[in-house]
Amino acid sequence: MPFLTSFFLRFETRRAGAYMVHPMDLGRWIIWGTYALILLLVPLVFTSSLSQTLLSQMGIAIIVCLSYNMLLGQGGMLSFGHAVYSGMGAFLAMHTLNLVSDGWPLPVSLTPLVGGLCSALVAVVLGWVTTKKAATPFAMITLGVGELVWAMALMFPEFFGGEGGISGNRVAGSKPFGISYGPQIQLYYLIAAYTFVCTALMYAFTRTPLGRMLNAVRDNPERVAFVGYNPQVVRYISFIIAAFFAGISGGLAALNFEIVTSEVVSGYRSGAYLLFTFLGGATFFFGPILGGILMVLAFVLLSEFTKAWLLYLGLIFLFMVMYAPGGVAALLMMNLRLAAFGHLRRLWTCYLGLAGTALVALVGAAAMVEMVYHLQLNVAMGPELRFMGATLNAHGVSSWFGAVYTTVTGVGLFELCRREFVRQWGQANEDIEQEIKRRETA
Repeated sequence: MPFLTSFFLRFETRRAGAYMVHPMDLGRWIIWGTYALILLLVPLVFTSSLSQTLLSQMGIAIIVCLSYNMLLGQGGMLSFGHAVYSGMGAFLAMHTLNLVSDGWPLPVSLTPLVGGLCSALVAVVLGWVTTKKAATPFAMITLGVGELVWAMALMFPEFFGGEGGISGNRVAGSKPFGISYGPQIQLYYLIAAYTFVCTALMYAFTRTPLGRMLNAVRDNPERVAFVGYNPQVVRYISFIIAAFFAGISGGLAALNFEIVTSEVVSGYRSGAYLLFTFLGGATFFFGPILGGILMVLAFVLLSEFTKAWLLYLGLIFLFMVMYAPGGVAALLMMNLRLAAFGHLRRLWTCYLGLAGTALVALVGAAAMVEMVYHLQLNVAMGPELRFMGATLNAHGVSSWFGAVYTTVTGVGLFELCRREFVRQWGQANEDIEQEIKRRETA
């Protein structure tokens, strides 16, 4: 893999455990071209109505997670109120959509931009106070602002619609080229276009002087102030830009669902953005893209399989924080580095063992969780339940013994495989470091 090898050889060490990447221009064209092709062709592969709806939600989630990462990953600003700006964009886009239905000469395709601009204006008002502090005080201020706006959503039903929210009809206004956005496939391509453009613009932001200065404010605000820049101003401007893109995602969500409720500005929604941006990987630009996809899969698909999906999601987040704080993106990049130097094949047996033993432990633990949930929520349906094709008795000793035995066995075998994996992983990385030094001295 000569391209991957040269890709990783051009990494420059910035600090222990962190790298700055300078990919070749050809590589950028390949990556962005592939991204555009995926957005263009994926609804032609998954043609069902459910698939197109999920794909539309993924595009919306990608934009909002990338906008959140402008604060968290790029600026080191842990926000608990980012849903305020995506939610305000959704409300204002919905009001605009209703005005279009009443005769405003505005194309429906531009209503997400209205949501983005209005969210940016909200950030202009709230952002200066929010960004006066950094780190923990910033997080607490965003939490307070988020709770304030969520309370206002119930206090001012004229604007927010009360508990029922406000609704609209996206099949309104002029229909250029016969596009009404009634069929889901038409709306998907509108969302895909916004997703690609917003992704490109947010990536371009990371390459601008302002984006670089935001990284500097994250790493060392005192030095930024020493060289003549105001860290608060940098945070403030970046906060407004992040709010703009969050508002666009909210406007697209308003078009997709044709209803907006107070839930879109809740702390629950802000927590979801934080969780999945972190799971995707806040240290890499493409990490939030993975996080947005995972968010839709968890909220829509995982919730259909089990009532305990929030428990599973919490456990996944816990283990990721403990063992893979860089998220899914960091795991992918570390393995791509091994593949670039030809050492990944040494670990495939370890990966197979880890996957198999983890699956055994997961099956046992999930059986216990499902039996507990069955006893708490479905006790009127009797003690028996179906789990992965088997019948379990929540009152039976044999079912509990089997679940516990499976869990303990899986955990024990997983630990043995993990120790061997750590040994081989360390040896492979040592070999890579020696190879890099050898090439540098050659």
